[in-house]
Amino acid sequence: MIKERIAVVVDPYSSGGCYVDDFKQFDVSVVSVQTANHPPEVYASSYEPEKYQQILIYNNNLDELAKQLKMLNPICILAGCESGVELADKLCALILPQLSNEPKKAIARRHKGAMIEAVANAGVPTAKQLCTNDINAVKRWLCQMRLDHSYFVIKPPKSASTDSVYKIHAEANWQALFNSLLSTYNRLGILNETLIIQEFMLGTEYVVDTMSYEGKHTIANICRYQKIRNDQHIAMYDYLEWLSPTIPLYKELETYAYSVLNALGIKFGPAHIEIMHTQDGLRLIEVGARAHGGGHPRYNITATGDSQIVRTVKYFANQQPAVESYHLLTHMMVVFFTCSKAGRIHNTETVTTRIKALPSYHHLSMHVSDGDYVTETKDLFATLDLGFVVLAHQQKEQLHMDYDKIRQIEQTLIVLKNDEPTTTAP
Repeated sequence: MIKERIAVVVDPYSSGGCYVDDFKQFDVSVVSVQTANHPPEVYASSYEPEKYQQILIYNNNLDELAKQLKMLNPICILAGCESGVELADKLCALILPQLSNEPKKAIARRHKGAMIEAVANAGVPTAKQLCTNDINAVKRWLCQMRLDHSYFVIKPPKSASTDSVYKIHAEANWQALFNSLLSTYNRLGILNETLIIQEFMLGTEYVVDTMSYEGKHTIANICRYQKIRNDQHIAMYDYLEWLSPTIPLYKELETYAYSVLNALGIKFGPAHIEIMHTQDGLRLIEVGARAHGGGHPRYNITATGDSQIVRTVKYFANQQPAVESYHLLTHMMVVFFTCSKAGRIHNTETVTTRIKALPSYHHLSMHVSDGDYVTETKDLFATLDLGFVVLAHQQKEQLHMDYDKIRQIEQTLIVLKNDEPTTTAP
């Protein structure tokens, strides 16, 4: 009798939910390990518990949990999303050390302060950064770095999706913002015991999505972000566009990304690397030691015929090595909805119908209906709460024309305060 093969995914939420179906194609069942009794609210809608062969809950019982999992003889242990990175690292080092990332650098794969420090110590250019809970230390650091008359960024070391990430001027009342974030919980339920102070970088933001095995790195896709300035909050996401591997910056991005992966001790599995191209060169924003979130790998299959998750599954399930790069089969873009004020939303059905009629329409994730309360868009979580449109077409120009139409259509969404009368949109 052939023993059932098992893969373990820690917090299989967001794009981590893709693993279970892909492993099934290789007759591999997936065991879900949750870092808490319930998924974080921001990920709850992406979790499908009925798909998993078994569900185990982590209650600070690392040794007991490792013992249970070891009996299953898993072929791999993977992080499904950001909240699962630390526990997946610990379990893999205990159960499958030959398939684990470097244990000594585990903290740098999750804590953004330690992350930048590790990358800088490896000789890779990074942004100027301080991690502290001391306001006076921030004051001194701003002066030392000659940022006391400039904008800078305040963010938690363990948040995700631009949650609680703020841009503020050194001459503004940043102290009040610092105190309001310190010792509060972010949207992943993690206490902000310290905060990161980072220079504000101007430039073009790229994301390099990789998959590594046995210390060899491969690129599944490179995308470019377009953002919208958002006052005190960090810029909001406008759209994400897939790029061809023939772009002039490709080799430089590849070299930089691989240097970052090596600095963080990433040898196995996917990573999501955000890089700013500044006037001084490439600078790391941060790394997620897991797949690109928001379902991105599924869309990447349409764009390139492949994805980080597909490569990861093929390697662990079938020992199939991944190709080093990718081919862009069709142009693709994700357009993110934004909302400028809070209130009750209306006219969603008309907007949905019009968007689906666009020539490059591929997929729509509309997460609100008429009468739902929406908040002002301030971070990526709030953006994903609203939804997004995926466009795909052989002609790049068509994507940009349809992007313009989406922004026009979006204006017909009506957001009203409770005491405002509802009117018919044009």
